[in-house]
Amino acid sequence: MAIEMSYVLMTPYTVMKSRTGGIIARLLSRTDLELVGARIIAFDHELCTRYADFLTRTVSPRDADAARLLAEYVSANFSPQDGKSERAVFLLFRGEDACAKLAAVVGAMLPQRERTAVVGETIRDTYADYVLDKTDGSVRYFEPAVFTPPEIDREMLRRFADFMAAAGNVVENVVGSQSGDERTLVIIKPDNWRHPSIKPGAIIDMLSRTGLRIVGCKLYQMSVSEALEFYGAVREALRRKLAPVIGGKAKTALEREFDIVLPDGAEEQLTALVGCGYADDQFARIIEFMSGRRPDACPAGELEAKGTVKCLVLIYEGPDAVAKIRAVLGPTDPTKAPGGTVRCDFGSNVMVNTAHASDSAASVEREMKVVKIENNDISGVIYDYLEN
Repeated sequence: MAIEMSYVLMTPYTVMKSRTGGIIARLLSRTDLELVGARIIAFDHELCTRYADFLTRTVSPRDADAARLLAEYVSANFSPQDGKSERAVFLLFRGEDACAKLAAVVGAMLPQRERTAVVGETIRDTYADYVLDKTDGSVRYFEPAVFTPPEIDREMLRRFADFMAAAGNVVENVVGSQSGDERTLVIIKPDNWRHPSIKPGAIIDMLSRTGLRIVGCKLYQMSVSEALEFYGAVREALRRKLAPVIGGKAKTALEREFDIVLPDGAEEQLTALVGCGYADDQFARIIEFMSGRRPDACPAGELEAKGTVKCLVLIYEGPDAVAKIRAVLGPTDPTKAPGGTVRCDFGSNVMVNTAHASDSAASVEREMKVVKIENNDISGVIYDYLEN
C-alpha cells in the first residue's frame, strides 16, 4: 500500500461550535494514521477561490451538483467576515492509504430523506447537516462539518503549504474577538500521544467549556534545550521542596539501620548530598518526559535537536483566559484534582499530569517564546512529502 499524506479541514462553523475536540478524538482513535501537523488557518479571499475551484475539479461529472454546493459553501463561509478572520483547523495525516482511511472516518453527506441510514458512525453523521425541502428537493440547509480530499491533488496541497508558510501561526483579529481579550498557552503532553486514543481530543473538548477560542496550534517536539529553559525554575523549586524531606528521611533511615545517633549538621549534609541529588534526578525525569531524553545523558551537540516525543501546543483567547483554562485543568497533582477536571480524569501523578497551562500573563509571553509559537513546520512537512 502507498504511503500518502492527506488532510482534514474543519469548517469555521465546526470550530466556532467547539466541535474540534470531538472530531480530533475520532480521527486519532479510528485510524492508524500519524498526525504530523496541525494549524489554525484564516483563509483569505484568494485561498477561498482556489479551494472552491479545487472542489469543483476533483469530482466526477455525476457529482457536479455536490461539487457546486461545496464550492459555494467555502466561498460563503471561509472568507473574512466584516474585516475579521474566520478560523478553520487544518490537520495533516500520514500513512498507508491516508486518503481512503480519512474519507471513511469523515463519511459521506446524506440528504434528509435518507436519515434512516444515519447512525452516528462517521464524523458527518454526527456533526454535518444536509436538509432538503420536501416539496421541491432544494437544499434548505447545508453544513459539511469537515472536508477531506478523495485523493491528493499535489497542486492544492502545495497551495495550502505556501499559504501557511507566509501567514502567522497565531491568528489575529478573529470573529468574536474583543479588546481586552487575554491569551494563554496549553501543552497537551507526551503521555497522551503514546498510542492512538481519544485523549488529546477529549482534553480539547473539556477545555472548550471555557468558551475560549483556539487561535493557534502546532505539533511540537521539545528539544532538551527548550525543555531546560521551559522548566528551568522548577529545578530550584524541587530542591527547596524535596531536598529537606529526603535529607530528613535519609538521616532517620541511617540512624535506624545502624542504631546510631548522627551528629548535629548531619541532616544538612545529607540534604545537600542526597536530597539535592534526588531533586535534580526528578528534574531530569521531567526533562526526559517532555523531550524524550535526560539532560545528563544528552551530548552538548544534541541539546538543540528536535525531541523524540510529541506534544500539541494550543493558544486560547478570550476573557480571563489564564484563570479559566487552569480551573478546567485542575491542580498539578491529579490525586488532588476535583472530579470533572482534565487532570483528575486523565492525569496519573505530578509529572504525568496530561497537560500544562500558563499560570500568568508573564508566563504566557515567556512560554510562547520558548516553544517558538510562530514557528510551525507543517509547510516544511508538506514540501518534503511533495518533493520526495
